[in-house]
Amino acid sequence: MKNHRNPAPAETTADSDSPETRLSARLHDLICAEIAASGGLLPFDRFMDLALYAPGLGYYIAGAQKFGPGGDFVTAPELSPLFGQCLAAQCAEALERLDGGDLFEFGAGSGALAAQVLQRLDALDALPDRYLILEPSPELQARQRASIIDAAPHLADRCRWLTELPRSLRGVVLANEVLDAMPVQRFRVRGDGGIDEIFVTDEGERLAEVTAPVRSPGLSEAVAALQSEGFACASGYSSEINPHLAPWLTALSDTLDAGLVLLIDYGYPRSGYYQPDRNMGTLMCHYRHQAHDDPYRHLGLQDITAHVDFTAAAEAGEAAGFALAGFTSQAHFLLGCGIDQLLAEAPDAIDQALAAKQLLLPTAMGERFKVLGLSKGVSGPWRGFEVRDLRDRLY
Repeated sequence: MKNHRNPAPAETTADSDSPETRLSARLHDLICAEIAASGGLLPFDRFMDLALYAPGLGYYIAGAQKFGPGGDFVTAPELSPLFGQCLAAQCAEALERLDGGDLFEFGAGSGALAAQVLQRLDALDALPDRYLILEPSPELQARQRASIIDAAPHLADRCRWLTELPRSLRGVVLANEVLDAMPVQRFRVRGDGGIDEIFVTDEGERLAEVTAPVRSPGLSEAVAALQSEGFACASGYSSEINPHLAPWLTALSDTLDAGLVLLIDYGYPRSGYYQPDRNMGTLMCHYRHQAHDDPYRHLGLQDITAHVDFTAAAEAGEAAGFALAGFTSQAHFLLGCGIDQLLAEAPDAIDQALAAKQLLLPTAMGERFKVLGLSKGVSGPWRGFEVRDLRDRLY
């Protein structure tokens, strides 16, 4: 068993008695208890699950502000309403082909995207029957409700908040920056070519990560499949596998009778994700608009993410019964949905032009973020993928 990351102290702020520090300390104690119950080695995906989603303590469940200038990061809907307006154009096309239906958003963040999509669909006379939001955090539910009421009070009664998937759904599913927050398993290639798993252990006041023989079901097989394609073979190569992606898409397929699913996130096709020089994986943390790679600091107070393997998402989607509707960059998707025309019509076009650059430029979000479309019971072509469909890069 080898330690290959310097341990990080549990303290997260200078004020040792602040509410944030007390929350972080409680989460630290909870994680340490799970480490002890696991024999001293906690699989990284379980650590990440606790850090983000532990009841009352995890980053996405506790009450700290997360989105926008006062939070830890800014998502596309906070940058510009053009983003939601473009998604609305794709939603309108899908709802027309379905002869109506619902919109369903996973983890609606600040509520900005829901408000933007609803307002634009209202202007297009293409409103959904309902706008459903799956949000486990009561605090975020309240913020989303307030945001929608503030922006579009006459549309708020179309919104419903859920804590689990509905039994049946027909319409459009939106998942903007959802997949990157799914807990991941982590692995490292040994010098002899074997695979070790990365675990979290307790060193008293500190958490540290160590490598040890694989314990998590399916991880060895998943890495072996990568290596059979020529990826992740070099000694010392470390990266991640998302074991929750396929079950998530299967559950979504079981729920969706017919519709279009749009998965928007930062990531790569498999060949880019596991390229040789990306040998430390893609794990990234966000704390007060600062990005770093240490998940053991600021427990419960920072986001922990991993990029998306869009090839894995496409394969899992097709295995779950979806058809691949398209794959492209965020920039090409927004152009296909008419962002240039929307910008020209915007009353604050000069201000929005600056935000549009962030959404479109390759050096900003335009190329780093991708859009994967999955469909069921309804066929394309879809306007968001018509400018440039990059599905050939997935395989």
